[in-house]
Amino acid sequence: MTQAAGLGATIRAWRDRLSPAATGLPAGHGRRAAGLRREELAELAGVSVDYIVRLEQGRATTPSAQVTSALARALQLTSAERDHLFRLANLATPTDDQISDHIPPGVQRVVSRLGDAAVAVFAADWQVIWWNPGWAAPLGDPSASPPVRRNFARDTFPVNSDGPGMSRWPVISLDADATSAAVVSDLRRATGRFPRDRRLAKLIRDLTEGNEQFAELWAAGAVTAHREDCKIIEHPVVGAVRVDCDVLTDGDAELKIVILTAAPGTDDESKIRLATVAGVHDPTGSATAGDGARR
Repeated sequence: MTQAAGLGATIRAWRDRLSPAATGLPAGHGRRAAGLRREELAELAGVSVDYIVRLEQGRATTPSAQVTSALARALQLTSAERDHLFRLANLATPTDDQISDHIPPGVQRVVSRLGDAAVAVFAADWQVIWWNPGWAAPLGDPSASPPVRRNFARDTFPVNSDGPGMSRWPVISLDADATSAAVVSDLRRATGRFPRDRRLAKLIRDLTEGNEQFAELWAAGAVTAHREDCKIIEHPVVGAVRVDCDVLTDGDAELKIVILTAAPGTDDESKIRLATVAGVHDPTGSATAGDGARR
């Protein structure tokens, strides 16, 4: 393979073609190139700038499957381009019977154009794979939690108080029993769609062995999808906020687009806006402004 067609050159070419606006980043002034900067790609993919440099220069040639998936999402690759990236990294391409963390460009465009709405995208096993500042402001930034804990099912069915979850403060479902049952039955539906996925199998094994409520609901064998909920967010700055939680599903990959909204004209809507303006609250004592979608 020629160097111009290798992993580093291909990543550079895809970075150069992607505008900041397409990722929800401000274009800014004084840019010498229309594409993403290395630091912007690094932020979007959740890796260091140095690692992006080493990839593009050919000094790093074997990124992990997790990093490769994150790069594919950040670069907004099509499924064919994602598979090509995996092959360039000497990795097996994702198969149809395995859960995909890839977000198609069309979904990327939609979620990045929803303004200040609180939006997150989850994989079929309820692993969060994308969120915007509007999501991080009322709930806290999920990147503060280790990747394994960024999972709504693990949040719903904790095992041995296994560390901080997706939300940085209490979130209460107004119909917790219905939500719990819906999440379990949705995971059972996922096992039929992705029977060979190891991450899903481990998730179900961990929750069955470690959470009695999950084990009981799993034994019931129900199959359905989780579509909506109503929650109270106990935000440390703006106080209690009531939000509606709606879940949209995209295509065969079973991506879940979750949108949180407050009823128009209510105090809850004002609190959501205030939380967004205030930025992403740091429970250690400071607040930082939302800085774009993270993975």
